[in-house]
Amino acid sequence: MELIAITLGLVIIAVLLLAFNIIFRKKTFPNTHVGQNKGLKQKGISCANSYDKIERNKVKEELRLKQLSFIKEF
Repeated sequence: MELIAITLGLVIIAVLLLAFNIIFRKKTFPNTHVGQNKGLKQKGISCANSYDKIERNKVKEELRLKQLSFIKEF
């Protein structure tokens, strides 16, 4: 029982020390998303989800234009 208490105490201390900046200093966790990285933005690289959304919108627009008819058929 004593060994479990010591182990639990050490684990709690380790977690608190690892999370010190986030818990006590109220600093926000850095944003590591690809879309927010300045260097990647300059190179024209975006996240896969954003790229997929852009490409899907292009295809939708192409299909809409293909289905558009200027002459009404009788």
